[in-house]
Amino acid sequence: NEARSRRKQTDWQNVPIAKPEVLGIQVTDPVSLKKIVPFIDWSPFFHAWELRGRYPQILKDPIVGEQASTLFADAQKLLDRIVKENLYTAKAISGFFPANSIGDDIQIYADEDRAQLLTTFCTLRQQTHKTNAKENFSLADFIAPIESGRIDYCGCFVVTAGHGIKELAAEFESEHDDYHAIIAKALGDRLAEALAELMHKQARENCLFGQEEELTNEELIKEKYRGIRPAPGYPACPDHTEKWKLFSLLNASETIGVSLTEGLAMTPASSVSGFYINHPEAKYFAVGKIGRDQVEDYSLRKKMPQRDVEKWLTPNIDYEL
Repeated sequence: NEARSRRKQTDWQNVPIAKPEVLGIQVTDPVSLKKIVPFIDWSPFFHAWELRGRYPQILKDPIVGEQASTLFADAQKLLDRIVKENLYTAKAISGFFPANSIGDDIQIYADEDRAQLLTTFCTLRQQTHKTNAKENFSLADFIAPIESGRIDYCGCFVVTAGHGIKELAAEFESEHDDYHAIIAKALGDRLAEALAELMHKQARENCLFGQEEELTNEELIKEKYRGIRPAPGYPACPDHTEKWKLFSLLNASETIGVSLTEGLAMTPASSVSGFYINHPEAKYFAVGKIGRDQVEDYSLRKKMPQRDVEKWLTPNIDYEL
């Protein structure tokens, strides 16, 4: 379609492809909570309490600063207990695989001879008309196409800090202490996101280009590094059903105890999953609204009935169902 004709044009012979030192699945069980804590982004913690502002500036905010400071002190006290007593168990599974794009699909191979196809991740392309002939992105644009003759690499991950949260929250709830129960759950979410940040840092180091990074936590939060980690269900990859392939590829449910509900939410809830894409120009974007032509094409590529595709992508559909 018209959007596909405006795909990102790349001279792949001049793109620095980063080959990971270690290919295949790697498991870390457990991950030290002490190692995770320095990677916490605290701003969303306050947003969960409807306190708007960025950490640490929010602690001195003239309107919500006092409330934010009290909340932060209580969270720090509980976090110290969680770490000292190992009340939460953090686990991670990830892996890099040889990969190439074919059209808007990303093919994942068992090894570099590409004889065995492990799975195919299907991506969606922006269809919004852009001025000045700007590109309509899909995630597949950032993986070397098969016709380039080059082998690229794509990573996948599932991490969790959720084992133990339900038990600690239940402890507080049994004492009618909803305040600390909510903090316990919010800290689980922050630790899971922090673990995703830590594992991405290690992934970049595995791909060598990250070994010389000297980024502060603030710079990490602002993603001042090469590469992205888009997640199924989020704007660049709005289809939650790609999680089925990701979880199957990594055997995440059996290995680290993170499973998918019927609605494709992860359980334990404080879990994060996604892809590692290393292209130096890779960026986050929103697929946005898509037309019937792309839905039909996507349905064929995924081998999924069109009505099911439309069900999962309802918020993105730009025509009447």
